[in-house]
Amino acid sequence: MPYDDSPPPTRRARPLSVAAALAAVCLTAAGCGGGPEADGAGAASPRPGADAASPTAPAPAGKQPEPAGTASPSDSAKPLPRGPLTGRTVVIDPGHNPRNRDHTREINEKVDIGTGRKECDTTGTSTDDGYAEARFTLDVSHRLRTLLEAEGARVRLTHDGDRPFGPCIDERARIGNEAKADAVVSVHADGSAVGNRGFHVILPAEVKGGGADTSKIVRSSADLGARIAGHFVRTTGSEPSNYIGGKTGLDTRNDLGGLNLSTVPKVFVECGNMRDPEDAALLTSASWRQKAAQGMADGISSYLKG
Repeated sequence: MPYDDSPPPTRRARPLSVAAALAAVCLTAAGCGGGPEADGAGAASPRPGADAASPTAPAPAGKQPEPAGTASPSDSAKPLPRGPLTGRTVVIDPGHNPRNRDHTREINEKVDIGTGRKECDTTGTSTDDGYAEARFTLDVSHRLRTLLEAEGARVRLTHDGDRPFGPCIDERARIGNEAKADAVVSVHADGSAVGNRGFHVILPAEVKGGGADTSKIVRSSADLGARIAGHFVRTTGSEPSNYIGGKTGLDTRNDLGGLNLSTVPKVFVECGNMRDPEDAALLTSASWRQKAAQGMADGISSYLKG
């Protein structure tokens, strides 16, 4: 079936108090019972997260996503309006790459994630009728970029579907680090079992080994993730995940290279489960994707203004 990837009209992010954002999903690191999970722990197969392999299907032919902003994965060339986020830098990391499926050898090569080695990238998941996660993440990332730029933020994407594959998970982290980003958000959708519904935000655990040392970003990343989760509930109407994170909308992991290697505040947002028909109906809706982008933008803005 064709999917509408054209962006609806945008609105400016509306601030929400920190207390309200956190209260929406019981979000303090201690109060929600979050904590580092052992490698291999998590939801039903396939495991959620950018660095985990998930089933995929070819994206349907037809209309491709239209960017909601400039086409370049680098910094925006157009002048930005002055706003509450002027002077702030946000890196958006669209999970996976639509062309990864054509470069399985390259993306299966392992890279150093500080605490071990992991595949460069994966293909990502898809809905049962072939709407690819990589297509979803680019669409939402374009929408998110437009919303943040309207607030004056300098926004960079780690890629814009213009590479043959990747970038690898270590390079994704490096892009945010080298940009000295005030916040990095990696956009994803999960590929779990039918009946598993809702969103969750993945936070970095405190890890130290090899090139990984998250000790300086654990607290700030938890704050960023909590605010995104609170606003995501408020704006999309989606519930926190019923299968991971203890219904808090938060999950802490120590096995994701994109988080382990980050030296700036960073989180992953799993917007829903593409393998569940009810969640898939949301994820394939352009109007819902706009709400998802708005929820993330509001959370990021709250964090940067906090």
